[in-house]
Amino acid sequence: MMKPPLLIAIVSLLVPNLLPAQDVSPGATEVLIGSSLPLDGAFSAVGQATKGGMEAAFNAVNAKGGVSGRKFRLVTYSDGYDPILCVKNTLQLINTDKVFALCSYVGTPTSVKAQPVWQNAKVPVVGFYTGAKALRDPFNRYNIHIRASYGAEVKAAVDAFTANLGASKFAILYQDDAFGDAVKTATEGALTAKGLAPVASGSFVRGTLNVEDAVGKIVPAAPNVVVLVGTYAPLAKAITLAKQQGLAKTVFYTVSFVGPEALAKELGAATDHVVVTEVIPPYTDATQPLVAAYLADLQGGAPSFPSFEAYLNARVLIEGVKGAGAAPTRESLIDAIEAIKPGQIAGAPLSYGAANHQGLSSVYLIAPQGGQWKEIKDWTALK
Repeated sequence: MMKPPLLIAIVSLLVPNLLPAQDVSPGATEVLIGSSLPLDGAFSAVGQATKGGMEAAFNAVNAKGGVSGRKFRLVTYSDGYDPILCVKNTLQLINTDKVFALCSYVGTPTSVKAQPVWQNAKVPVVGFYTGAKALRDPFNRYNIHIRASYGAEVKAAVDAFTANLGASKFAILYQDDAFGDAVKTATEGALTAKGLAPVASGSFVRGTLNVEDAVGKIVPAAPNVVVLVGTYAPLAKAITLAKQQGLAKTVFYTVSFVGPEALAKELGAATDHVVVTEVIPPYTDATQPLVAAYLADLQGGAPSFPSFEAYLNARVLIEGVKGAGAAPTRESLIDAIEAIKPGQIAGAPLSYGAANHQGLSSVYLIAPQGGQWKEIKDWTALK
C-alpha cells in the first residue's frame, strides 16, 4: 500500500494541474454530480445505502422535470474506504467527468486525503458522512456540512451516560487512523470536562478484524461504557468478544458513522446495551415532513440512517441549484446554500450562512427497540 507521504506528494503534483472548473452552461440539459464512496469492500453496506439515498432525492426531482429543465445525473466510483482510491476518483470526477459538484463523501481518512483536490479546483462538496474536525476547522468555503460534528456527538453521549447511568469509567477502542484519532480526541475532551479520563484504551488496524488485542486491553478495566470507533464489522466482533469476556452489562457506544442497521445485522440478536448517536431525526417518525418526503421518495426501498442522511445531503444540493440562478456556477451554488433558512427544505431546521456551513446541530441517542433503532427515552434497560 502507498505510504501517506508518497500519496501527499502525488496529490501536490496533480492538484495544480487540475482542469478549469466546469459550471453549468445556459444550454445544458443536466447537472452532473459526483461522489467517491465505498460501494464494495468491508464498508459497502453504508456506501450502497448512501448512494441509494442520493438517488432517491435526484430521481424525485427529475421526475418533476428537474431544476430549470435540467435533470441531475449522479456519477459514482467506489473507493472501498481507501484514501488513495478516493483521491484518484476525485481527480477523475473533476478532470474527466467534469462534475458540477460533489456530494456525500464517506469517511474521515478518505475525505481528508482528497480535500486538497476539490479545494484547489474550487469544487464544492455538499455533505460528508463524517463529523471530523479536520474537514471543518479551519473553515473551508467548499465544504458544506449537514450533520453535527463528532465532538458534538461524543459530548452528547458522555453527558447522557453520566447523567442517566451514573457512568464514570469510560474506555476507548478505536480504529488507528484519522477517524479513530478524531473521535478518541473528542472523547478525551468530553471526559476531561467531566473531571474524568479513559480507564483504558486499545486500537486496531483499519480494514481488519484484528480487534483481539484491543479488547484484551479494555476488559480488565471493567468500564461502564466502551466508546467504539470504526466500521461495523470489527466493532461487532469487538462487542461480541468483550461480552464473552465479562462485559455483559457494559454499554457499547459508537458514533453515527458506523451505520446502525449494518452494525445490528453483524451483531444479530446481541444488540442489547448498544447505543449509537445519530445526527438526523429517526426515520421512524413519519409525522415529520422531511421523514415523510424521504420515505415517499424511496419508493419502497429500505430506509436507513446513512440513506436518509445522503438524501438530505442531496436535497440541500438541489435547493442550492434552485437558488443559484439560470446559469448556476459553483460560487452561486455555495451562495444559494448559505441563504437556506430553517423550514425551507421539507420543514427541516437546516440553516446556513457565509460563516456557517453546518446545517444541523441536533444529536440523538438511539438504541435497538422492537427491531428498530429508536431514540432512547427510558434508560432503565441500560442501567
